[in-house]
Amino acid sequence: MFVVLDANHFTEFANGTPFGKQLMARIKKRHADVFSCIVAAEESLRGWLALVRSRTNGINQLEPYARLLACIETLNHFAVLPFDREAALTFHRLQKEHPRTGTMDLKIAAICLAHDATLLTRNLSDFQHIPGLRVENWLD
Repeated sequence: MFVVLDANHFTEFANGTPFGKQLMARIKKRHADVFSCIVAAEESLRGWLALVRSRTNGINQLEPYARLLACIETLNHFAVLPFDREAALTFHRLQKEHPRTGTMDLKIAAICLAHDATLLTRNLSDFQHIPGLRVENWLD
């Protein structure tokens, strides 16, 4: 099974939370080939960078920098699927078909469709309406 982690699954995995440990167990049990995608990586990195910037310099930035480092180190354990030409063309088609769906969600969906991958996400309702996209939640 070929799966791509949405940012919410990736974050639980990176932070080693109980949900992240449950996710790891499911990955092993299902013998899944796990990937990240560049858009989910962007979302995760932007979130931690925003938290770093929101804190005053110095000691108040220790935790956000530690989380940013954990994110980067976890990304190094996965192949990261690109937003390539095929994904971009799929994205443009999806934008026309689903104009009310968020841009980042459509980009992630496009990458998964381009690679015939299952998306692991907590936000099933954000993706279930996209034809051909397989989505599952392995955190709950």
